[in-house]
Amino acid sequence: MKNYIKILLIFLVFPFVAFAQEDEKQEEKVSEEKVKEALERPAFESATLIDNPTNVLFNKNTLEVGISHRFGLINAGENDLAGFWAPSNIRIGLSYAIHERLTIGYGTTKFDRLQDFNWKVALLRQTRSNSMPISVSYYGNFTVDARTRDNFSLIQERYSNFNQLIIARRFSPNVSLQVAPSVSHYNIVENTMRNDMVAIAFGGRFKISPQTAIIVDYTQPITKFLEYNPHPGISAGVEFSTSAHAFQIFVTNYNGLVAQKNIMFNQNDFFNGDFMIGFNITRNYSF
Repeated sequence: MKNYIKILLIFLVFPFVAFAQEDEKQEEKVSEEKVKEALERPAFESATLIDNPTNVLFNKNTLEVGISHRFGLINAGENDLAGFWAPSNIRIGLSYAIHERLTIGYGTTKFDRLQDFNWKVALLRQTRSNSMPISVSYYGNFTVDARTRDNFSLIQERYSNFNQLIIARRFSPNVSLQVAPSVSHYNIVENTMRNDMVAIAFGGRFKISPQTAIIVDYTQPITKFLEYNPHPGISAGVEFSTSAHAFQIFVTNYNGLVAQKNIMFNQNDFFNGDFMIGFNITRNYSF
């Protein structure tokens, strides 16, 4: 009789054990899928790659403080100490992540007193499983030239905007690349120019140590003007970074510090020696 009772208990308990094991397997499967779909680490350390934005967006409630500086042209004169004593351009900017997919910012620039209001949105994000092999972000700004009124014949001359699609991929822990088509717009320009300039930028980051990387940035204007077509932007340098700080030092022929200013008006020919030393510093604060 005792044996029959034991057998009966086994048959009663077995379904529950089987169901419990099945639940554990399902939980493990879901957990594995989550790991597979985990987001890849950002392709770049900073939200800016020399003169162009990157696909980087920070965690919610992160404040990024950035300072960009461009010295004068190295070949500007014999008594300029490689451009250090020449007039230099400076931009100070703030960016705040109101969501992990959305950042808004503001910056002020010395030359032309440009005030830019900017935003960046993550549209697609690269996953570690490569089910999404790239990251796609949209960056835009609206900029106001805040110089005194006597610099303008019409109020519309003050305004410009910039729109860019950033397509980036982290190929490995040491190599990241991006391509970024853009449209720059000025409300009023010279008769020999066009109001809109289509351009495309290419950038890369190549780590040579855990905190050091070689960085390159190239921007090619595509739209043609009747006269004084802008020269492409060419930049190369080194980046030193930590989890909350990035320092980039480089040579570049762009000194506008606002994207559309560089792309529309750059007359510095890099291959003719028209380049300068510049640096970007960013620091992140989490709240």
